[in-house]
Amino acid sequence: MQQRIGRVTTADGAQLAFSTVGTGRPVVYVSGWLSHLQLSWEVPEERAFYESLAQGCRLVRYDRAGCGLSAPSDRPPSLAFELEQLAAVVASLGPEPFDLVGTSMGALVAVAWAAAHPETVRRLVLYGGWVRGPEISPPDARDHILGLVESHWGLGSDVLTDIFAPDARSSTRETLSRYQRASASPATARALLAMSYDLDVTDLLAQVSAPTLVVHRDEDRAAPVEQARALAAGIAGAELVVLPGRSHMPYVGDSHALASTIRRFLGLRASRAGAGTLTPRQDEVAALIAAGHTNREIATRLGIDERSAEGHVERIRTRLGFRSRAQIAVWYATQK
Repeated sequence: MQQRIGRVTTADGAQLAFSTVGTGRPVVYVSGWLSHLQLSWEVPEERAFYESLAQGCRLVRYDRAGCGLSAPSDRPPSLAFELEQLAAVVASLGPEPFDLVGTSMGALVAVAWAAAHPETVRRLVLYGGWVRGPEISPPDARDHILGLVESHWGLGSDVLTDIFAPDARSSTRETLSRYQRASASPATARALLAMSYDLDVTDLLAQVSAPTLVVHRDEDRAAPVEQARALAAGIAGAELVVLPGRSHMPYVGDSHALASTIRRFLGLRASRAGAGTLTPRQDEVAALIAAGHTNREIATRLGIDERSAEGHVERIRTRLGFRSRAQIAVWYATQK
């Protein structure tokens, strides 16, 4: 799959970047705290998660103002501004209702949108969200993290990666830390994180009428599972699914189980590419790995650059749940 980047403008002139992947009915994805459409597509685990969601539908993501490929704004972060940005993206989709997926802080934005615009939302999915921001972290811990982000963004991003993705490999953690720093300035990152700690959607839950799935990992270190239960209890008829895991980032840990749970609720067929299956191109790369070729040699044989070859190898490893090239080689030899 390839993502297509577009641009929209909010009512007050903020320039936003959005991406679409796949074809079919739209599924709008509201990300958590920070995002970067281009860099996220280069992280094998994250790209694999989005690709699995986009099969049979049109997945729409966007960078909020001041993040990733979107231009900065003079307006401070607020729930009202978040809804204006989402409105600009949604306006590009046409009049048909869409499925809305909100993750982490984006879950609260999704709740607010569904409450205010019930006619636009076909189904609502809330992952890793909460009801009241002040309850997800003790005040002293919150102040410490905000201070780190503002004054030592490098250390702050490392600490947050440890909290958000404890199940990630060390190399992946380093990538995610760099990714966060590249996604926003320290000032923007601190302002958005502070807003996430302040948001409260208690009074909006009863106004949500769309069929809703609340999904959470049982040992999420960033958002206690009790908050997921509160979300589900406050929305009439909401379905609650608690999956095992510690990582807050949806694409770290058992992302296949999470994607499958979301797809089932949205009425999409089971993902074609799950654990133990590869695309034709990945199967070709796996054969070359099994034959002992390096990434450079694979790139030469396939007529691609070395970085693309490395990306193929990482996506194969992620899809099969392996940690090394040797495991890929053994798996391929056994399968063939």
